[in-house]
Amino acid sequence: MHRFPLCRLSLLAATALSFAAVAHAEEQSFVVISGGERVGHVVADIDGDSVAIDHDVKNNGRGPTMQERIVLGEDGLPTAWSLTGSGTFGNTVDESFGRDGAMLRWRDSTGTGSLEADGPVIYVAQEGSPWSLGLYARALLADADHAMASAPGGMLSLEEEAPVDLGGTRYRSFLIKGIGMSPLAILLDDSGDLVASYSSGGATIREGLERHVEALSAIAAERSAARFALLQQRLAHRFDVPVRLRNVRIFDSLSGTLGEPASLVFFEDRIASVEPVDSPASAGEVLIEGEGRTVIPGLNDMHAHLSMQSALLYIASGVTSVRDMGNDNDVLLDLQRRIEGGELAGPRIVRNGFLEGRSEYSARNGLIAATQEEALDAVRWYAARNYWQIKIYNSFDPGWVPAVTQEAKRLGMGVTGHIPAFTNADAMIASGYDEITHINQLMLGWVLRPDEDTRTPLRLTAMRRTAGLDIHAPRVDATLDAMEKGGIALDPTAVTLELLMLSRDGAVAPAVRSYYDHLPVSLKRRRLQGIAPMEGPEDLAAYEGAFDTIKALLADMHARGITLLPGTDDGTGLSLHRELQIYAEAGIPAADVLRIGTLGPAAYMGLDQSRGSVAKGKLADFALIDGNPLEDMTALHRMAMVVKGGVVYYPSEIWQEVGVAPFAAPPSVAQPSVTAAHVPAGRVHDHQDAF
Repeated sequence: MHRFPLCRLSLLAATALSFAAVAHAEEQSFVVISGGERVGHVVADIDGDSVAIDHDVKNNGRGPTMQERIVLGEDGLPTAWSLTGSGTFGNTVDESFGRDGAMLRWRDSTGTGSLEADGPVIYVAQEGSPWSLGLYARALLADADHAMASAPGGMLSLEEEAPVDLGGTRYRSFLIKGIGMSPLAILLDDSGDLVASYSSGGATIREGLERHVEALSAIAAERSAARFALLQQRLAHRFDVPVRLRNVRIFDSLSGTLGEPASLVFFEDRIASVEPVDSPASAGEVLIEGEGRTVIPGLNDMHAHLSMQSALLYIASGVTSVRDMGNDNDVLLDLQRRIEGGELAGPRIVRNGFLEGRSEYSARNGLIAATQEEALDAVRWYAARNYWQIKIYNSFDPGWVPAVTQEAKRLGMGVTGHIPAFTNADAMIASGYDEITHINQLMLGWVLRPDEDTRTPLRLTAMRRTAGLDIHAPRVDATLDAMEKGGIALDPTAVTLELLMLSRDGAVAPAVRSYYDHLPVSLKRRRLQGIAPMEGPEDLAAYEGAFDTIKALLADMHARGITLLPGTDDGTGLSLHRELQIYAEAGIPAADVLRIGTLGPAAYMGLDQSRGSVAKGKLADFALIDGNPLEDMTALHRMAMVVKGGVVYYPSEIWQEVGVAPFAAPPSVAQPSVTAAHVPAGRVHDHQDAF
């Protein structure tokens, strides 16, 4: 227990809290919409100060099924709150909170906690439904500065945006900040009750207002773009003169070696030269002192699902190129235009076209086909818009794959994806796959029965069966031989499997252990939570054994010469560093790991003439690291500077914007001066005083 000082917060004003709406029995029903389709509901039965909530979502074969009970005090804050049910992947949830005067006590997946407050504190539920956002917003509105300390830690704040009209009714619009790394957009009615929680990808919205979700998503996208455009103005440092990065050691992704101290010069979007460290500078250059740090080519995440937020975090993590593996197509095309135009920060994007089959388990991304002809039409749609590959998903009919791969290749595209339900990797390789996505999708065919359904969380939980798997068994060898012979690549996303399988209640998830201390309170709490369902110690041991099998398989595939494409299925950027760490822990040499993260993807996509290494004439996409990742792969976190297309970013500035403690200080920069040769000094466009 600890005491929580809150002297700067005002007492909640009863007149400011509009709880008339919850003073009598009523039902508030919400529909959950994702990708334009209904995927769940939230129903709140309100009787005086008591609220009973039924929350159920099933999207892509997974989602929470929860029951909540809340008792509200006279100040509108919860005095009791229980949450029971199952989380996204079926993990058991049994969370509770109680308030007795100034004493707050709770129990969640991280354990038990308590604090004594001398002012208002709002408990943020670990597994709360979207209905709780209205509860938080009312409490914050009642506070004088619309900010309040939260339990277990941190602060919540409320920022009002322009009102939104839906069907002729005007609603107040707010951002709730402090729950995660991104603010949450909500609408409230005149009584302070929740109308919608929304984003560019969908909404939880009052039943009867579903027809407005598309318009609301567009509003969310435009407002997010405006916020991130302002960040870009503050964070992007542009120079219209050559920039000399002096005294750095450059990782050569061709030879796998670290060079002697040198000076790296870039101008506009290209690398101008790599010179001896003490080479004389030309007149008017900007000088950045590298102080012996390491330069690596920009990293690649080959399994992204890009958003404006993740685009920015990728830059902070030195990820200058990504392959988007499935998205809302309009959103992705718009995001790519904004990044390429310099309006938003973000990596270079190679687009894959997400292609799913119609079923009750369908993912709501990209395009969904109900027939083979619809699938072929989708391939043609993607080809006409210059998508690079087709990505097939879980509900896709395996019988359509040969026709789809034939059409994709006729149009110059490759094919990758999950292994659809009721088939296996061998069959999909024979049907024309060029690549397999997720190492579990590869492995499940060795342990599943033909009738088992991987459209469900079974595609995670069945990985327990791979503990102790003989990776040289005939069936395994047959698959790997086919991959080796056919040049079939693998996008392992090992970090995602590590997060899903090895996260434990009350313990720091191994997937984030190397940077956990830098995370904001809300994300730390999430990473102390188990994800996969655990029925006993035998499950824990099985998942640990399965991850040992994954590492052994990675090492064996690398030794065979099978192409590994580092991807994360995540959006923090930091997770790509962990993906590469896992490869090193598996026994792949560090130099090979860095090559896998830089030059390998560029060569695989035919982009190595301009990306993947630091050399004259190539794109100025690289990172300055405080440390040597050849000796310590966690040094990848300590990026002092990232350059993408000649635009300079200091990760410390970006991380501070999202509540992450910086990993490294930026280098010192010396501005140019006019010389005797009368070459005019360049201007530095850093926009630091724009606000």
